[in-house]
Order: sequence, then C-alpha cells, then structure tokens
Amino acid sequence: MLLEDFLTSAGRHPDKTAVICDGSQHSYARLRQQLLRTAAWFRQRIDPGDRVALLLDNSADYITSYYAVWAAGGVVVGLNTALKDEDILALLQHCDAAVVVVDGGKNKRRSALADADIAVLLTGSTQLSPGPGETSLAGLEAPPSTQALYQGDPEDLASIIYTSGTTGEPKGVMLSHDNLAQNVKAIQRYLEINGDDRVMCVLPFYYSYGNSVLHTHISCGACLVLENSLMYPHRVLKQMQELKVTGFYGVPSTYYLLLARTRLDSVDLSGLRYCAQAGGPMNGAKIEQWLACLPATAFVVMYGQTEASARLTWLPPARREDKPGSVGIAIDGMELCIMDARGHRLPPGNQGEVCVRGTSTMSGYWRDETATATVLRDGWLHTGDLGYLDEEDFLFLVGRSREMIKTGAHRVSPREIEETVAEVEGVVDVAVIGVDDDILGQVIKACVIADPGDATLEKAILRRCRQRLATYKIPKIIEFLGEFPRTASGKIQKHRLK
Repeated sequence: MLLEDFLTSAGRHPDKTAVICDGSQHSYARLRQQLLRTAAWFRQRIDPGDRVALLLDNSADYITSYYAVWAAGGVVVGLNTALKDEDILALLQHCDAAVVVVDGGKNKRRSALADADIAVLLTGSTQLSPGPGETSLAGLEAPPSTQALYQGDPEDLASIIYTSGTTGEPKGVMLSHDNLAQNVKAIQRYLEINGDDRVMCVLPFYYSYGNSVLHTHISCGACLVLENSLMYPHRVLKQMQELKVTGFYGVPSTYYLLLARTRLDSVDLSGLRYCAQAGGPMNGAKIEQWLACLPATAFVVMYGQTEASARLTWLPPARREDKPGSVGIAIDGMELCIMDARGHRLPPGNQGEVCVRGTSTMSGYWRDETATATVLRDGWLHTGDLGYLDEEDFLFLVGRSREMIKTGAHRVSPREIEETVAEVEGVVDVAVIGVDDDILGQVIKACVIADPGDATLEKAILRRCRQRLATYKIPKIIEFLGEFPRTASGKIQKHRLK
C-alpha cells in the first residue's frame, strides 16, 4: 500500500529531497522520522478506524500527518482551510473526528476549535504554547526505531474526502487503501512518474486532484515543490525554472491565469517533461496557446471524480490532434460505459450518462445511504456527467447533469449560496449558476428577483455572502431580473439564465 511504498522510498534514499516548501527542503529521512513521532502520538489517542481531520495548507507537516494517521490505523479526513469556522465544525461533527491537526499559527481557528470536544494537534513553531486540549507536534518525543506500524487490510477505509462543502447534507466520499493505491499506480504508469521527477504542485491536498498528486510522487521517491498561492504567478514559473521542475499539474483556470499574467517565453522550462490538466474542460485553443510556448512538453488531458479516487481517463498526448475534445481512454483497472436513463448500455456514438466501475470506485458516501444508492447501482458508479464513446472507446463529454460549479480549483454547490442570498431582506427569489470565464473556467453568478426600489440590495447581498461563505463561493456577478424562465412544473430553467 501507499504507506509502505513511502517508507520503502525513505529507506532507499534517506537523504533525497522529498519536499520543497517556503524555501525549506525536507529529506525523506526527516519526513519518516516526523511520521513515526506523530504516529506514536496518534496511537495513544485513536483506535483503528477513527477519523483524524487535517486542517492544514500544503506542507511537509500535512504529508507526515497524513501518513502518520495511516500508520496508527486511522482514517484521514482532509478539510478545506478556506471554509468558515461553522462549516469546519459541522464537518468535524459529521465525520465524528477524534483528532484535528491544525496550523498552530492560526489563533482564530484554534479559538473556534476550543469549543469542540476534540483533541487538537498543532503544527508549526517550537515556540507554540498549547492550550487546553492541544498538543504541539514540535514537542513530541521521538519513538523507538523498532516501533511497529498498524497492519490493516487493503479494503479498510483510508480516507474521507468531502466533495461539496456543508449545506446540511455533506457528502463524504469513502475511499479504501486499495482504491487509492490502484489509482495511484495507474497514474504513475501512464505519466511515467519516477523517483527522478520534481513536480510543482499548486493544487490543495484536501481536494482529490491534489491528494492524487501527493501520493503519486511521495510514494515513489519523487520530489514535490509546493506553492500555496498563485497570487504571484511569475514567481511560480521562476521556481519551476530554478528547481528544474519536470512536471506540472493544474485545473483549466491555472493555465488560463499563467497564460494571461505571465510570459512563458521569459523563463527556461526546458526541463518540463509534461503538464497535466483535470478539474473540468479546458478550451482547446488555450491548450494550443500553451503548447506554442512549450512545444517540447507533453500535455496530458485527464478526467476524473472524487468518487473514483481521482482519475478515470487520460488522453495520450500523441492522440490529442486526432481526438480533439476527447478526455481520453479509461485508466488501468477502470471500465467505462454510456447508459441511458433506464440503465441500458448504449453503443458508440450515442449520448448518455457516463458510468464507470473498477478498482478505484468508492464504497459510498459517509453516513448517507440514500445518496450512495443514487450513484452506485448494480456495480456501476453513475457520474452524473453526460457524454459518448467513439469506436475506439475514447470518451467525449458533452455536459453535466449535476449543477456543481467548477470555479478555479473549487467545486461549489449553488444551493448553499442560494440559501445565503435568500436570507437577505428584499430578495424574492434567487438562482445561482456558473458562467464561463477565461481565467477561472467558471465564475459564480447570482440571478435575483427582488422587491423594486432598493438600490442598496446588491451591497447587502455581498455583505451577507462575505459573512457566511468562503471567499471563492461569493458571487462575482449579481443580476436582477423581473422573472425566471421556468418549466411547466415551475422549476427554474437554469441553462437559460446563462
């Protein structure tokens, strides 16, 4: 499994650099030692199967805490650090976390967690003063070198990844050790990832895509270069040049941002072997624009879902020109088919719902049998995406049956935003949609029906959203309408609002 793969890499190349972050380099030996120290502390506080939440930005501490949870027999729950405190507390309660690991420098967040009945492990400075219920990672004693690690079953639950924030009905995708390991090994094969790779990761580990980048490289002895912000995109490119990065991962908006705000020809990226893209469809013209600047770099289009451990398909770069618009073929261990509304398989060329089965498919949603039964039927995962397969089994997506908005690296549910806007006095009705954007892929638009005559309503809506929502969930566009287009049954036709 992935923990054993990591420890094997650390044993073979202890002095090799595993992580570069904030100007510091961390060797595999250093990560291994911190992992064992943290695991020893976890073992005193959790039983096998207990959930441990990680509330951290990308860092060496995130990686060692993640694998330490596994070494103690626990289940990792990565939480989005951009969420509001009340959302974090709701998710901690939903997964019944026994421990939460948090950055010790985030005093406001520590204060919010103090009211929760949960043990807190603090990462960061040795100068930290832990409060009641808190323990500092820096103060933990080193364990004996002969310390045994937890030996579980490959089918044991390894991780819960939340897909759509907290709207009262959070969905926690349950993935086993085998789910993750099989998906990782398939990705390593088609991207030909090896211990000599040094990759730039700007994707948060708490999302499935970033989580996949973490495991595919750390488990084989490669080096991860971590950057938690794209506020200064040129600095990211300079790092890639100076550190001779060989791989880069992004969502469409990542590439759009770099194309719009940097000059790719101003840096030497000759060491860049490949770039990989997932997280929503990317404009083909933008891919060509990127490759015009980096013609020697392979560009790999991928498609996946959290419910399938990350990746479902990949488009071999050699087939990009003769399969324009395709997201590729199924990865090893996964089978694709297209089904109609009655669950019947459709022949090539016919549009329907994309369904998958195989080694990477989740066991279900945490404590949500109804939602699980909706998407897992007769051994198939129903993705909610619409598409077709051609005669060579290359997948083409034509739309999404779900309303999830993909803005930047985030997946946002309209419902939470609609409920927040609807609370504002003067709002009669609201519908939230995603509209195309050159940088973010999609931006959030709130269409509002309101009582006439209130010129301050837009400011009131934005003020309420800032109070209640994570920054990336705040609408970028607010449009006031007299009525909504509706079906005969009264449902809003959101596709017409675009």
